Amino acid sequence: MQEPSLKSRTASTLKWNTVDRLASQLLYALTGVVLARILSPADFGLVGAVLVFQAFASLLVDSGFYSALLQRKAPTQTDYSTILWFNLAMAFGLYIILYASAPLIADCFGGDERIIPLSRVMFLGFILNASSIVQVNRLMKRMEVRMVAVANTLGLVLGGVAGIALAMSGYGAWAIVWQALVAAGVKSLVLWTTQGWRPSRTFSVASLRSFFGIGSRLMVTAFLNTVFLNIYSFLIGNRTGLVPLGYYTQADKWSKVGILSLYQVVTSSFLPPLAAVQDEPGRFRHMCSRMGRFTAYLTFPALVGMAVMATPLFHMLFGTKWDASIILFQILAVRGIFTVFTGLYTQYLLALGRARAIMWLEVVRDGAAIVALVLTFPYLSAGPDVLTDGVETMLWGQLTASALTWGVTLVVTARGTGIAARSLLADLAPYAALCVAAAPLMLLCTGVSVHPAVQLAAMTATGGAIYVGVNALLGSRVQRDALAYVLRRS
Repeated sequence: MQEPSLKSRTASTLKWNTVDRLASQLLYALTGVVLARILSPADFGLVGAVLVFQAFASLLVDSGFYSALLQRKAPTQTDYSTILWFNLAMAFGLYIILYASAPLIADCFGGDERIIPLSRVMFLGFILNASSIVQVNRLMKRMEVRMVAVANTLGLVLGGVAGIALAMSGYGAWAIVWQALVAAGVKSLVLWTTQGWRPSRTFSVASLRSFFGIGSRLMVTAFLNTVFLNIYSFLIGNRTGLVPLGYYTQADKWSKVGILSLYQVVTSSFLPPLAAVQDEPGRFRHMCSRMGRFTAYLTFPALVGMAVMATPLFHMLFGTKWDASIILFQILAVRGIFTVFTGLYTQYLLALGRARAIMWLEVVRDGAAIVALVLTFPYLSAGPDVLTDGVETMLWGQLTASALTWGVTLVVTARGTGIAARSLLADLAPYAALCVAAAPLMLLCTGVSVHPAVQLAAMTATGGAIYVGVNALLGSRVQRDALAYVLRRS
């Protein structure tokens, strides 16, 4: 009788995580379009420079304990309280260090002194985020995701209003900074005022140590991952200047609308139910297979579609102002396919407590990225006629590295879970093939000289009809399950 309950809770978690991601990305997109039309590439470059350092600070605040808490079957009140106090202490300590380091950060980007006050305010964001980590974790652990979606949505609405108002008033990059701070503050406030949980006035060293085995390895993994998510922004800004960084930041930002939505749905929805059956090999493998097919069903049309429809999408949203970002966006979207499935396989391993394997896979991924970066770095330069050519070359190298890393992760996951590699591939292949076949037909819609919105609608209708129609003709169980999740009938 456990299966229907677990299945129902997983379905509800998937549904609300999907609602959360869709609502968040819609609001994020609406705000982003307005800001992209008002602000300059240099404004986005300024914020992109600061985000490099904020990403590392946020990582150190969490220290891998968020995932370790999710992986543990029954965390106690002492566990939750200890992790909260640790996160907050780390957040305040790092803020003091980064506040003092602001002039050095500016020196990394040509000594632009605008970065100093901007960074000192923007770094407040990871303190606000640290205050809500445990509240979110407790809700995710219980698979009660609705309030997380509400908090995120309300934060993005108020943050968007603040950002747009400041942008229209001529505050430039500060509009993006305050958009993020308001969103983080509102989210934390909503969670603390609506949830009954409060921390104990205790800090247990023993509890902290009990998470250290998995948490420390996950932190190393996340640290390496963060290095290679942000080193591109650092090198582009340092080597070519803030304007090319602004174009890259826009491409990266809009590609992540799809990539992170899928990745976060996968990582936040699948780990708790997988961890619940970690001691039942048969059920575990069956659940992994269903999750793999479901992820493939969503990922391939979303990210292949983003790449194929990039030009009319950018022209509809921004005119031609950000055309230099289009090819970068397309490469990042395709690379995101490998990112999502590498993340999915990592969840399989994490549910079984294979933190060491995950850490070494991150080393492999970063090694491949380093080789690609070394080979493409000489092409990274700026000039009036090659503003983003070097950035494009660098991203092609990273796409290749991501594909190779996914292949290694596939093999390691097969060995670590007992699921044959050919079975993991079989879960993905039909959806990949269908999207590749549909792409040329979608591109035919761009041959007509009409408004970009019309082109986009025609491409979406063509691709959607082919994908949904063929899946229906083949009797796709995943498609029926997806509709059941949306309609909450599962």
